[in-house]
Amino acid sequence: MADAEARSILDRVEGEERDLVLPRFDLDDAWALGSRMREAAVEAALPIVIGITLGEARVFHTALPGSSADNDGWLERKTRVARRYGRSSYGVGLSFRAEGKDFDTSARLDPTRYAAHGGVFPITIAGVGVVGTVGVSGLPQADDHAFVVAQLRAFAATV
Repeated sequence: MADAEARSILDRVEGEERDLVLPRFDLDDAWALGSRMREAAVEAALPIVIGITLGEARVFHTALPGSSADNDGWLERKTRVARRYGRSSYGVGLSFRAEGKDFDTSARLDPTRYAAHGGVFPITIAGVGVVGTVGVSGLPQADDHAFVVAQLRAFAATV
């Protein structure tokens, strides 16, 4: 991806990160969001894993047919990036690419533990900040990101 293309996509992703702020989010909300995501993924026959965290705790996790333990590994690595940077894993990767840098070498983080690829989004509460993450793994990174954003946007309209 060219730096200019990364910048263009990054502008959209940064808008999503600013806009997708919830008034609250607790364990019941995690179950509702995760269940909504699972239903949508089953309906579309997506081979993904879905995970939601609050703080350091994994509070929702499911795997759909066609996904594998590799997807769990990717989800964990992307979740670490979203937690560390307080923003979407896709946005972090795009930020590095927009500057002509490679995350794996420029971030100076262990690439076996951190992956700045699309699919994990911060759960942000208005007036509080980032309290957790929601993510998927199993599709191309832009599709992972788009699925999470669409599901989080639909969920936000209900709270």
